[in-house]
Amino acid sequence: MKVLVTGGCGFIGSHVCEFYRGRGASVISYDNMTKVELQRTQYAVERARDYNWDYLKQLGVAMVKADVRDYEALLETAKGADYIVHTAAQPAVTISMEDVDLDFSTNVLGTLNVLKTAREYDIPVVSCATIHVYGNLINGTLAEGATRYRRTPPEIDESHPTMEGLLTPLHASKRSAELYLQVFIDTYKVRAASYRLTGLYGPRQLGGEDHGWVANFSIRALLGWPLHVYGTGKQVRDILFATDVAEAFHAFYEHQVPGIYNIGGGVESAISLVECIDLIASITGRKPDVQMRPGRHGDLHYFVCDSSKARQQLQWTPKVRPVAGVRQLIDWTRANFDLFTPAAAMKA
Repeated sequence: MKVLVTGGCGFIGSHVCEFYRGRGASVISYDNMTKVELQRTQYAVERARDYNWDYLKQLGVAMVKADVRDYEALLETAKGADYIVHTAAQPAVTISMEDVDLDFSTNVLGTLNVLKTAREYDIPVVSCATIHVYGNLINGTLAEGATRYRRTPPEIDESHPTMEGLLTPLHASKRSAELYLQVFIDTYKVRAASYRLTGLYGPRQLGGEDHGWVANFSIRALLGWPLHVYGTGKQVRDILFATDVAEAFHAFYEHQVPGIYNIGGGVESAISLVECIDLIASITGRKPDVQMRPGRHGDLHYFVCDSSKARQQLQWTPKVRPVAGVRQLIDWTRANFDLFTPAAAMKA
């Protein structure tokens, strides 16, 4: 089996590459090695960005430095592939507002190129969408402080309206890409799935304040940096561990039922920002310095995935719960302090 992973050196992409190498597959990581998000984190940018490249290369992954916006390069790289896992993306609301061209070209044009490639070679493809496509008007309100106890049922399925509330370019690009995927299913019979992913976390996540909040809180807590909480801290997400999402991608390859799927941890993995901070404190033995800040435009205050469609159609369910998952994330972060700051490495 030969698998092409776009964004292979990213957080989720690296776990997909690792998953398939563990199964003996031939794997290609296709990544432009952008540093846009990392440059905003204060981490050791060059060292951090190269970490996954070096890690995957040691696993025997074929490394290709190229961009999903380059159709010819993508088409050439995909020759002979049996499956495409499309994780390359511009994932941050904040960056989408600051650079709408980057957001559009990466998320819409990039996904279109992946879909055209899948059609050209008649191979299945799964693409990363996000729960942000629902917008932020859940339960008919934008009010902060929503909790899992204020919605019945607590989980939200794929029938919920999309693009409601205060929207950003990220909402538009992700939903546009998803619509193109549905068009390729309907018009060209491409075997494709769009995964509306909830909050992802796990080892090798270089989370910053723009994206990857569980990792960002964990890293900053260990470094002794203040944790900036935007809004009330009562915002609720169901979080999903990296190995669970890698298995979800493989579930589509095995069953190939095209369509749109919520992929999340569900109520058993639902956690508010302040609950997550408390969990990190209990694992690390350190009480973080939490600084409250005003909420940000486009933030989603509540979402818990109903993934029953994926369970029924793809035979997939999440396995790793927050206590075990956050502990693994913290253990990895402790072992790799030099990726974040040389000064922190000296204190470890």
